[in-house]
Amino acid sequence: MTTSRPIVIAHRGASGYLPEHTLAAKAVAHTMGADYMEQDVVLTRDGVAIVLHDVYLDTTTDVAQRFPERAREDGRFYAIDFELAEIRHLRVRERVHDDRRDGQAVYPQRFPAEPHLFAVPTLREEIELLAGLDKSRDRRTGIYVELKSPNWHREEGLDLPGVVLEVLADTGYIERPEQVYLQCFDDQTLLRIKGELTTPIPLIQLLGDNEWGEDTQADYNWLRTAEGIAYIASYANGIGPQLSHILMGRDDSGAPRFSELVAQAHAHNLQVHPYTFRKDELPEGVRDFTTLLDIFVNGAGIDGMFTDFPDMTLAFLEPS
Repeated sequence: MTTSRPIVIAHRGASGYLPEHTLAAKAVAHTMGADYMEQDVVLTRDGVAIVLHDVYLDTTTDVAQRFPERAREDGRFYAIDFELAEIRHLRVRERVHDDRRDGQAVYPQRFPAEPHLFAVPTLREEIELLAGLDKSRDRRTGIYVELKSPNWHREEGLDLPGVVLEVLADTGYIERPEQVYLQCFDDQTLLRIKGELTTPIPLIQLLGDNEWGEDTQADYNWLRTAEGIAYIASYANGIGPQLSHILMGRDDSGAPRFSELVAQAHAHNLQVHPYTFRKDELPEGVRDFTTLLDIFVNGAGIDGMFTDFPDMTLAFLEPS
């Protein structure tokens, strides 16, 4: 799938308007015209790929109310401790803070944080929904799958990349690699997919910060150097950096100041798909969402963008 503008990736669906990773959020993003829908994927105890941003369930579902006795010693409720049949009983809500402080929403101006009608979908179910919408709306959207904590899953006895690739093969995406991306924070997982698992699907190396404690031994500071970018180009097709990895503030005249990351990536034919464009969480010194989009599209020259607000992003890219 190619466009003459940066691709628009619905970050967890139209998550600025509906609870993240629900089928409703994906359906709305589809009607808004997003090019790709993002799926964060984890596994249940019985090895089913479900669409959920975290390996735990408590910040986006009512698991603590329905299964209060199932928390681990750290107080978290992990998806891998539940079979799919049990997860079917959960109701999804707007994300609340990790410490679950009185159910306070991370973005209080968004959808109400009380559990509602929404459920946790499987990856296969979401793909079926998007295929149906593509047919009924005569569109061809893509999927953008993130493998969440693959090393942790392996320690728990399950092969996340293997399960996801099996679903993608069963649903025809292996034969349509132009319609899907696979992304991960762990470089070794992507190297395994490139080599041992030999998929034609394009791979994206996500770039975080070392202090996040991601499920990887990768050094993100090094991966953002010229040498690191050259290394990424040996196995991946692009990078997914934070906005702050590209926008470094402003110079004395007030103009945006950029890192060398985009130029270095483009020099190795790597695509650049930064995250996350939110109207309600702007970088310091950026006055509004339109300014943010202009800085990255017309200033930094990115190739794609993860956004909670695909409608506003597309309105900027394709003004009527």
